[in-house]
Amino acid sequence: MNNSIDQPESLIGSTLKELESLVFSLNAEKFRALQLFDWLYSKQIDNYDKMSNLPILLREKLSNIPIHPLTLINKNTSNSKRTQKYLFSLKNGNLIESVLMVEGKRITVCLSTQVGCAVDCDFCATAKMGFVQNLSVGEILDQFLQLQKISNQRITNVVFMGMGEPFLNYNNSIGAANLLHNPKGINMGAWRITISTSGITKKISQFSKEGHPYKLAVSLNASNEKQRVKIMPITKAYPYLDLINISRKYTITSRKKITFEYVMLLNVNDDSKDALALIELLGSINCKLNIIPYNEIDDIYKRPNNKRVDNFLKVLDNAPFPVTVRWSKGQDIDAGCGQLATKPG
Repeated sequence: MNNSIDQPESLIGSTLKELESLVFSLNAEKFRALQLFDWLYSKQIDNYDKMSNLPILLREKLSNIPIHPLTLINKNTSNSKRTQKYLFSLKNGNLIESVLMVEGKRITVCLSTQVGCAVDCDFCATAKMGFVQNLSVGEILDQFLQLQKISNQRITNVVFMGMGEPFLNYNNSIGAANLLHNPKGINMGAWRITISTSGITKKISQFSKEGHPYKLAVSLNASNEKQRVKIMPITKAYPYLDLINISRKYTITSRKKITFEYVMLLNVNDDSKDALALIELLGSINCKLNIIPYNEIDDIYKRPNNKRVDNFLKVLDNAPFPVTVRWSKGQDIDAGCGQLATKPG
């Protein structure tokens, strides 16, 4: 009996249930799907010949299906050797970038969720590309799997902060996070997975209602509505105070801390008055504020000098929430926050 179903374009990204349907269509027992899931995600083997507990006949049938949806094209390494940027090609020729960062025992990968981005933040290189397409679950997850295979150290943290807006590709971003977290597969702790959004408030609400265990980061980047509209036009659709309020509600509902990302732009949002406004706005929210001095991309925006950054931070010494500074790594290879960009294939 042939229980035919449409075969996937590649195996990475398939859930256990989807693999069960696949092996059933290939006239194999249901338990073979769990074995296959284990090979793909737990053991991270990408050669059918090495999947030794699968029957030879099943391996032969599976061999027509590629395992990886992405092809690695290029790698750039920063001068410090602590940051690598990887260029991947999709099956249709479109390109994405991923970043691997080493900081002591912390090994972080930054994953892309879209080719380009529709959010159009005025200071971001990815935004200059415009929106090209959403990535599938497999295309998001395969970045992690291929970088783990390359890395000589175990990846400890994953951030959905590469090209694109994860919450405008919500289902696939959550699907990829779920496969990263699945205890029968990659088994990465939920606290090691962070999903970042530019402020899609309806999706923050959905994320909260669905009770996802992953960390949430919001790119705030402004101390008031007028300021944010100028640099992040998406604020017209998702007003600033609505974002603040839904973020507060998220922390209450989830009982989790939220991280606000704040890119400092010279003479835009880097005044001491902005720091005071942030204390007033965020003081009642269970949050952490992550200050990111701007990574320049040859446009009108510039990074504040160290003195302005220090003055800003001195004001924030009085904040009732923790404040950290992230000096982005890999700027010399355009791998810093907001610098990722490719040309369509």
